[in-house]
Amino acid sequence: MKKSHPVRRAVLATAATVSGIVLLLSLKPASDPGSAAAAGGAAPPAAAQSPQGGAQPIGNGTVTGDAARTQYGAVQVRLTVSGGKITKAEAVQAPKGGQSDQITSRSVPRLNQAAVAAQSAEIDAVSGATYTSSGYRKSLQSALDKARAAGPAESSGPGNGGNAGSAQARTVTGDVARTQYGPVQVRITVSGGKITKAEAVQTPKGGQSDRITSDAVPKLNQAAVAAGDAEIDAVSGATYTSAGYKQSLQSALDRAGG
Repeated sequence: MKKSHPVRRAVLATAATVSGIVLLLSLKPASDPGSAAAAGGAAPPAAAQSPQGGAQPIGNGTVTGDAARTQYGAVQVRLTVSGGKITKAEAVQAPKGGQSDQITSRSVPRLNQAAVAAQSAEIDAVSGATYTSSGYRKSLQSALDKARAAGPAESSGPGNGGNAGSAQARTVTGDVARTQYGPVQVRITVSGGKITKAEAVQTPKGGQSDRITSDAVPKLNQAAVAAGDAEIDAVSGATYTSAGYKQSLQSALDRAGG
């Protein structure tokens, strides 16, 4: 019998190996999801993300966010909204005492400006004020959530006539503010986005408190209507009553959405 030539055996072995490789490649899936996307194929659907800011219109008026606790003290933000946009941001609470005074005075004005510019809580932290910045953003987001929950104010079109104005008028009572000499609670009547009446339904009583209350509360009521917000001056000689009044007044304004 004639023996096979060595070169011929090598050629046949190589051909068999190539055939095997081709067969294996034909059985492998065309691509994985990542490569399919790279090649223009459909990638797996990504999780839907909720829109930031502006997803839901915010109501006009003044709204105060929840106080955010930080390692150095509470931070609480109040917003003024007009035309569905933030027109003013301020920190009604911020860390105080020692080095915190310096950090607060430097960082809070920047954070206020950033909030108005961004129109959302997606603002950068101020360098050297990490905790204050974090607390500010948390309270700012809380204020935005409250403003969105209130919704945009309904406009009074021709078809609404005078009913729209009367429907907006309502009476709201604020939370009870505890003071050293007794509780203070304020009730306001709001119409057309303005305070038309303010009254104290609870005030410190007994002894000298009766005289202080009778002198201070009427002045505070007038100041609330004139200012249209809780940024009113304390009455001389009635520091605690004035502080409680403003606290309850702000609570009433938050509930009224303005």
